[in-house]
Amino acid sequence: MFVHKDQYEEYKRRHDHIWPEMSKELKAHGARNYSIFLDEETGRLFAYLEVEDEALYEKMADTEICRKWWDYMEPLMETNPDNSPVSVALKEVFHLT
Repeated sequence: MFVHKDQYEEYKRRHDHIWPEMSKELKAHGARNYSIFLDEETGRLFAYLEVEDEALYEKMADTEICRKWWDYMEPLMETNPDNSPVSVALKEVFHLT
């Protein structure tokens, strides 16, 4: 994902005050250990989260609260026409268990 360089502080502020109903819905869709990291030089965001069931988590995008959050975050980020964040899938090249 990508955040506009002039919106770093606002992006962090909004996540510091994430809506309780958004947190609840994420957890209900199996999200755990969710972190977002920012590369301040490029505006690139790297999100890491663990999910119990990928199919369940994918349904999160269809929830009203998720769509509301996307609309709220749209001015700060690069987004798709539906206001979902533009994201790039990364290929795992190493994993230590």
